[in-house]
Amino acid sequence: MHYVNSKSILSGQNGMNLYRGCSHGCIYCDSRSEIYGMNHLFEDIEVKENSLELLKKELIKRPKSMIGCGSMSDPYIPLEKNIKFTRKALKLIDRYGFGFTCITKSDLILRDLDLLKKINEKSKVVVQITLTTSDDELCRILEPNVCDTSRRVDVLKILNDNDIPTVVWLCPILPFINDTEENINSILDYCIDNNVHGVVCFEMGLTLRKGNRKYFYEKLNQHFPSLREKYITKYDNNYNLLSPNNNKLMNIFKKRTSEHGILNNNDEIFGYLSDFPQKSVQSKLI
Repeated sequence: MHYVNSKSILSGQNGMNLYRGCSHGCIYCDSRSEIYGMNHLFEDIEVKENSLELLKKELIKRPKSMIGCGSMSDPYIPLEKNIKFTRKALKLIDRYGFGFTCITKSDLILRDLDLLKKINEKSKVVVQITLTTSDDELCRILEPNVCDTSRRVDVLKILNDNDIPTVVWLCPILPFINDTEENINSILDYCIDNNVHGVVCFEMGLTLRKGNRKYFYEKLNQHFPSLREKYITKYDNNYNLLSPNNNKLMNIFKKRTSEHGILNNNDEIFGYLSDFPQKSVQSKLI
């Protein structure tokens, strides 16, 4: 871990990353890609020391809207347990009457259930949870340093019980590893049982580019030694690696989500995530 001072904290679309880098260890993580210009080891997490001061200034002057978090680094990495920057950011979001959405794989988000409920009562909260495999043992290989799938499903249930909307990211689906009908159907069962509002899916596959490709292949050698050459032969240096089962699995995905009234169009889901409700919100004084 190391601290830096940042020039800004919110993007033009009101996205923020309080941290850069991650310790979850997911073998497929696109955020490792060199395109993002991270000039430190991925596990040496960069903490934006002045992020909360910057966030407060932005919230005072910006129109009420949804604040997003987690597009590059999970806001609930283990470091958050002690530093609590995400919790402190939620307090500011609550204070100034904004909405909140984040993408996470961690059950640490339940620590902040009190704040999520407060914000949701006044404006809107949507929690986005990534599910890649229904097999907890496989999950511990693919995403080794974060809670397994069954625990994430517990999180979905708890959030649903507390009337907090959820969206599931069904990705990535790794060719020859978790691209099976059984896996997709099991994950969709979890979504249906817990009243998930939408499921984000960019087809059944994953993306690899310079940086994360090297790490991914190292992990294939470690855990699936027969698959590296199979990947190289089939996909070479392609960016988009579609599963051979893509069409069949996408048909299952679209059919089952449609039958149960779950959003499955990514544009519609992203529109829902960014839509700020026209509620009467009284911001507290500074």
